[in-house]
Amino acid sequence: MDWGMQNRISKIIRPETGRSVMLAVDHGYFLGPTRKLENPNKTISPLLPYADALMLTRGVLRSSVSDVTNTPVVLRVSGGSSVIGESLANEGVITGMEEAIRLNAVAVAISIFIGTEYEKQNLLNLSELVNEGEKYGIPVLAVTAVGKELGKRDQRFLSLSCRIAAELGARIVKTYYCDGFEKVAGSCPVPCVIAGGPKLETELDAFEMTYNAIRQGAVGVDMGRNIWQNPHPVAMIKAVRAIVHEGAKPKEALKLFESGKKKKAPASKAKSR
Repeated sequence: MDWGMQNRISKIIRPETGRSVMLAVDHGYFLGPTRKLENPNKTISPLLPYADALMLTRGVLRSSVSDVTNTPVVLRVSGGSSVIGESLANEGVITGMEEAIRLNAVAVAISIFIGTEYEKQNLLNLSELVNEGEKYGIPVLAVTAVGKELGKRDQRFLSLSCRIAAELGARIVKTYYCDGFEKVAGSCPVPCVIAGGPKLETELDAFEMTYNAIRQGAVGVDMGRNIWQNPHPVAMIKAVRAIVHEGAKPKEALKLFESGKKKKAPASKAKSR
């Protein structure tokens, strides 16, 4: 692997642990002003010191993230449909590779909707983005999206989607956790991170999902709503970090979370790496 490509990936997946806690705040590109993300800067700033990478669109990056942050950026570059439209799968590439380089992104992210009428379009978009990324040493993260049909998140579907993404050149794959996840991770020859998905009922549910995914082969999480829609988002991300990077068990993470709820969140500042 070229030095530049490897170096960028190492900014997302920490070499000392081989794992990553990514913070997803790109939801507005199809959901609009999602709850707790109405003011992106207010939501993102306290969490930046605890994220290994930040996944978001160019608009929110420019308007809502300090330009002195050291937190690496994974730039969402696909879109074109909204949650009220006919199909979320009808996406295109909305941000070019040169723009990603200007914004100092360490990777770009694109969704693929396998099994939809837009499957070929999505996969050709991914392939073309990989071609551009390889030219400039920018890794592509493929998101195995399911649109509004969350019931499709089973092992066979996710294994199929992840493997196709890797076969077409994605350097990292983001997918959902499911029963039999070890088969998903085990058949995907590139690192997998799991999505948090819709907000879970309890913090312990999120911690158990994170712990099980790591134990079954994921290299980390790209979590959004289960962190920033929590009433105590800083305590939440710190507890998730403890699982991912320190091997904490779910109940140990819950104790950390309960302890963290009592502490005032520090002011955001640039993170040294």
